[in-house]
Amino acid sequence: MSLGPYASFIVTSYLLVTAVVLLLIVWIAIDYRRQKQTLHELEAGGVIRRSGRSAMDIR
Repeated sequence: MSLGPYASFIVTSYLLVTAVVLLLIVWIAIDYRRQKQTLHELEAGGVIRRSGRSAMDIR
């Protein structure tokens, strides 16, 4: 496959896009775990989620 005179630009662009996408995936995974841990800490401290209550609990 011949990319012509712009081969280095094309390859570099694809590598940079791949790196950015991988960084975003890692960032989202780390943030998910951190948010999940924070939620567990809040629930352990007695804080409850309003979405966890049923209609009967509101009365």
